[in-house]
Amino acid sequence: MSSVLIQNGTVVNADASVKADLLIDGAVIKEVRAGIPAGAADKVVDATGLLVLPGGIDAHTHLDMPFGGTNSADDFETGTRAAAIGGTTTIVDFAIQARGTKMRTALDTWWKKAEGKACIDYGLHMIVTDLPDAGLEDMDDLVREGVASFKLFMAYPNVLMVDDATIYKALRQTAKNGALICMHAENGSVIDVIVQQALAEGKTAPIHHMLTRPTKAEAEAVHRAIAMAEIAGVPIYIVHLSSEDALNQVREARDRGLPAFAETCPQYLLLSIEDMANKGWEVAKYVFTPPLREKKNQPKLWDGLRKDNLQVVSTDHCPFCFADQKSLGKDDFTKIPNGGPGIENRLQLLHHHGVVEGNFSINRFVELVSTAPARIFGMYPKKGVLQAGSDADLVLWDPAENYTISAKTHHMKVDYSMFEGFKVRGNARDVYSRGELIVSGGKFAGKAGRGKYLRREARGGAWT
Repeated sequence: MSSVLIQNGTVVNADASVKADLLIDGAVIKEVRAGIPAGAADKVVDATGLLVLPGGIDAHTHLDMPFGGTNSADDFETGTRAAAIGGTTTIVDFAIQARGTKMRTALDTWWKKAEGKACIDYGLHMIVTDLPDAGLEDMDDLVREGVASFKLFMAYPNVLMVDDATIYKALRQTAKNGALICMHAENGSVIDVIVQQALAEGKTAPIHHMLTRPTKAEAEAVHRAIAMAEIAGVPIYIVHLSSEDALNQVREARDRGLPAFAETCPQYLLLSIEDMANKGWEVAKYVFTPPLREKKNQPKLWDGLRKDNLQVVSTDHCPFCFADQKSLGKDDFTKIPNGGPGIENRLQLLHHHGVVEGNFSINRFVELVSTAPARIFGMYPKKGVLQAGSDADLVLWDPAENYTISAKTHHMKVDYSMFEGFKVRGNARDVYSRGELIVSGGKFAGKAGRGKYLRREARGGAWT
């Protein structure tokens, strides 16, 4: 591969922003400093007026995922292409263990889903649905294969939900193998009773998906998950945290010095149940779990991002087309496939509503969308930072470009946008993945199948 010198830009890492040049040699960064001579590279790129950012890392996506009799609309090709156009150069997706099978079977299945399709690098979490004592060794086997994190569900009874004993066994095993447990924290048993009551009363419209999943059910499960992790003496990571009630549990744990981590998503920061008034069936576009919350939760979540009680912003990208997939639940909200699209717009939304609107600095932005997920999920410093020796995953970001989000122009394989009409300032111009230009002038220039599987490192006790 050739060498590329990016000159005259502002290099932004989580800890500092500096006027500097950046030299790419093949797939890695060779040097970052002011005054690198043009003759040092085969090609020179002028980044005047642009920010040079580490490539985004989306640690929560669901590509080609089976759910409710269908599959999420984006596969590893269309989903990672859209991610790249939005400035994301790495994802961590989820393989799903089928009950009664070994986790290794699921890993092989998801490798095949990605093979020949992934446009950017990808890692895999493993969703655990069945954990007999003999299965604990499966976890260790997967850690050796670079699966450094496992997800368990406290929701979706009889589908994905596992009991507390299973959760505790998994947590205890990570004390030995150094992996991290990611928790979908909602009290699924209580929610199921509320849902059945709503259906019995004829409440079948999609708005009732939101009204039957109270924030207290999320907070209770977060509290329980953290308590079990504390008993096991291991870290815990709460996925897609959506409410002030749940955030309070994480903040209290961190105040006590516990290694409790959590992510939120753009939809919880920017959309609310109040926005759904008078939308009727259109609300099905916004059926995901946890659901949208009351608007009063949003300032608390932004505050959590500023104060590091929330460490990561991921998307939980799991798109289903409105016309022919969401309609599976036309007469029963429980049959609407859960999920929404967002993999392409994460950096745009966080830059505008975070940096431009003064909620946090550009450095904190980089921390939330790249550096923190790289650290937490065993990819740092290979990913998540612009320094000598790191992969040359970077984005030339135009902080002044105005852009309107719309399904008419997005690249996700879904027929609507959750953020239709949102006007944002800041957008990716060029994107490099391992030194290769894969987005040029906002247009995809890479190829399917070039993305590599990431063998992530289990961090063990190295938590901050």
